[in-house]
Amino acid sequence: MRVGRAIALGLAEAGHDIVVGYGSSARAAEDTRGEIEELGRACHTVQADLTDPAGPDHLVDEVRSRFGRLDVVVNSAASFRSMPLEDVDAAEFDAAMALNVRAPHLVVRAALDLLRPSKGCVVNITDLSALQAWTGYPHHAVSKAALAHLTRVQARSYAPHVRVNAIAPGAVLAPDDWSEERWDAVAEQAALRRTGSPADVVEAVLYLVSADFVTGHVLPVDGGRLLGATGPMTDEQ
Repeated sequence: MRVGRAIALGLAEAGHDIVVGYGSSARAAEDTRGEIEELGRACHTVQADLTDPAGPDHLVDEVRSRFGRLDVVVNSAASFRSMPLEDVDAAEFDAAMALNVRAPHLVVRAALDLLRPSKGCVVNITDLSALQAWTGYPHHAVSKAALAHLTRVQARSYAPHVRVNAIAPGAVLAPDDWSEERWDAVAEQAALRRTGSPADVVEAVLYLVSADFVTGHVLPVDGGRLLGATGPMTDEQ
């Protein structure tokens, strides 16, 4: 199960009605809608190109017309392209920034008139590349680092009425083109010596939604991968 879908289902199970925004995956969005409705919650799907500056406004307008209120925004859409830094041209860089940073800003900006009355919250989904130098995904990493700082700026700007936090998942879902051996090697990099699942991210989202005294933080959900290499450490390491 993809992370965005898992979050939508987790929020529905917690009692929320859902608006699912999607770019091109109409079938997956409709499948998610069906699962949410089976849980007894309302769900509306909206096609919105978040790389288009008008896309976030369209998405939020649909929320406004369908439900008239908004309690939680989860910004999980992202691009994830691998290439050496020297191959990242202006178009590649701008595309990553448009979806991974500008869109979360514009979505929240468009939703403020709904979030403020409900004292709602925002959860931005970044990842460990925001906190580490991922040379295999350089423009992605830079955009996710920017999203982490945008989270802090949003939290300060929109307090006290709107809380904004972020989650930085670690290895919770293997890329489709990864081998089992490569995924197992990632598990060995974490202090807990295992990978996680989208359910771990869902639990973190539900915590941040309910944590009324938490804002402006990036929560790693990574099994301790940010702690560095496992095993005994010496002063020289």
